[in-house]
Order: sequence, then structure tokens, then C-alpha cells
Amino acid sequence: MAKKFKLMAAMAGGFEAVTAKELQEMGYTTHGETGRVAFEGTMQDVYRTNLWLRSADRILIVLKEFKAYSFDELFENVKAFPWEEWLPMTAHFPVTAKAVRSKLHSEPDVQSIAKKAIVERLSTYYHRRTRLPESGATYHIDVRITKDAVRLTLDTTGESLFKRGYRAESAGAPLKENFAAALVLLTNWHPEDMPFLDPTCGSGTIPIEAALLARNIAPGIQRHFDFEGFQGFDAAAFAEMKEHAQAAQNNDPVMIFGQDIDQNMVELSRVNADKAGVLHDVRFKQLAVRDFKTTVPNGVIVANPPYGKRLSDTASVRELYKQMGDVFRPLTTWSQYYLTSDLEFENFFGKRATKRRKLYNGAMRVDFFQYWGRPNWQLPKHLVTSLSDPVKED
Repeated sequence: MAKKFKLMAAMAGGFEAVTAKELQEMGYTTHGETGRVAFEGTMQDVYRTNLWLRSADRILIVLKEFKAYSFDELFENVKAFPWEEWLPMTAHFPVTAKAVRSKLHSEPDVQSIAKKAIVERLSTYYHRRTRLPESGATYHIDVRITKDAVRLTLDTTGESLFKRGYRAESAGAPLKENFAAALVLLTNWHPEDMPFLDPTCGSGTIPIEAALLARNIAPGIQRHFDFEGFQGFDAAAFAEMKEHAQAAQNNDPVMIFGQDIDQNMVELSRVNADKAGVLHDVRFKQLAVRDFKTTVPNGVIVANPPYGKRLSDTASVRELYKQMGDVFRPLTTWSQYYLTSDLEFENFFGKRATKRRKLYNGAMRVDFFQYWGRPNWQLPKHLVTSLSDPVKED
């Protein structure tokens, strides 16, 4: 029977419940803490969750947990772990450290002592008198101490899971892919019968992530993971898992729209959507918010409008929020979700949100203003080719 480990999915603060729900829908029992969701699984589950989780940053294997009140205790406990079972002689093993409310509060010291302990253990095991070469695959070890409780973890992901592999180039400070996916997962969108709109789509991340979700495309299907370099990696099993993921994709028609006032952003969105394999699933269009019109009911809007971080931008950004209110408030059958760091958003949009969710985009606090619509499913079904089209009955 395959060995099970304690695993942890790491994510941006505020998205713990989103990632937990993803894991639960995959069949895992979860336990949450700030920025982490714990679950149990084998190495096959490491492969699966890296491949499929949309909202997480990375998947960690918990190697050891213990208490340490002195650097000697830290050193001896780290050294006592059987590192040779995980790290080959050539392993490249960077060590990072984080300490919160602990006696061992110096993170540089925690990092260097843990690294020294691992080196000593491996040097003895591999009979090395000179430095370990560290010329092979990467095994990133993290030492996290919270209230004197130490947790040693191994990162299986490598570059954060937001690196899907489809973004051709950046547009200013674009929303990370997993952040965008988490926003979509927080909505009430049903791809099979509800249109989806991002009216300020920038480089297209939100509608592209919506399309990946609607098509059941595994978000990690195009990228490489650190675990692929681990000793014992089962390449055949992972290849089979990716084949099953490809076969699970669907081609059902979806109604996803990305619009932006800047034609250059529209073109960039199309490039990114093409790389993601969803160019034919998202209709991108140059359009100012104030010019939007639709008679199509029961949709979902998710937008990350400009924040106006510079004082000189604030007036124009707030004018955009007012335009959004004028254009989108009348769409009472639509649910609407707006992400911004401007806590005065509701005043300019012209309506109090049904719910506000506090999130962090990096170090910046942002709020997700949610306006829940009242869909009218008694209306006839529609064949929608453009949100600006009149309603068309079947």
C-alpha cells in the first residue's frame, strides 16, 4: 500500500475556504489554518493536487513537526530526520525559514542552523568530507516556527501554481492566475447556462481562468513541477494522470466575454487565451464600460477594475466606478463581483454590496464587493453570440 503523508496546500490569505472546498470536492478530508489547508495523501495525490488545484499556491509535504526552545534542540531534531530517504547526494536543497512569536525569532539563524544540520546528516550518510555538490534536482525545504512549534516541509511544486504557462507577457501588475481562479470559484456562476463577463479584462486572466474551469482543463497541464525531479518520481503514472486529464476536458459551448477599453489589452488577452487553449471559448472585444448594453439575463460579472493607487488616478478611477454603477446596477438578474483596494467603492458604484470579503493581493488589502442578483429562470433560453445582441429565443 502506498505510503501516506501529511500534505498541505498553501494559498493567499482569505482563500482557505476556497481551496478547502476544491480539495473536498476531490475527495479529501481537510483541516484549515491561516494560509494553509492540510490533508492526507500519497505521492500520487501530490501529483494530482498540483495538476488540478486552481486556487492554491503550492503543495507541501510535512516531513516533521516538533517543539524547539533552543538552537541546540532545533539542530538535533533537524539532524535526526532521515534526510537520505528524500535527498540524493546531488540534491540542491535551499532552506528558507519563518519564525512567528517564538523563542527562536532570528530567521537567518534558524535557516543556517537547519541547513547545517541537514548537511551534517547527509555528509555522514554519503561519506562526504568535502561540500555536497548540490548539482541535481531542487528540494526546497522550509522551516516554519510558530509559538515554538517547528514544522519542516518539502515543496513539491517549484514555481508557484499561479504560473500556468499561458501568460505571454505582463500588463502592468496583472492579477495572478490562481487569484483570478479563486475569484471565479467564489461566484454563483454555472457555465452551462449563465453568461460570464469581465468588463475591464486587461490581459484576460479572469475570463481565461473562467474558461479553463468551464472546459474542465487542469490548470497545471502545461507546466513543470519540482516533484518531477524527485528520486522515486513515477513518470509513467504522472503521464497517465495527464492523459486522463486531457480526456476529461469538455467542449460544451460557453458564454464568456472579456472587454477592455484598450485595444492593445484585447489583443494581449487573445494571445494569452490562445496559449491557454481557450481562444475559441472567450469572446474578447474593445469596449468602454459606459458603452456596454445587453438584454441577456442571468449573468455573472467578475471585474478587477483599476485601483487608482496614485492620487492623480483616483478621480478617473472613481469615475469608472460610477460608470460601472450606472451601467451594471440595472442588471438585477446578474450577480456582480468587483475586486478593488478602494474601500469607498460602494459610494461611487451607488449601492451597498450584499457581502464584502477581505483578501490580500500580495501585501495589499483588497475587498471583493459582491452583489447577488436574482436570476429569472422563467425567461426563455437564449442563444447568445454577443452580450450586446438582443435576446434570441430558440
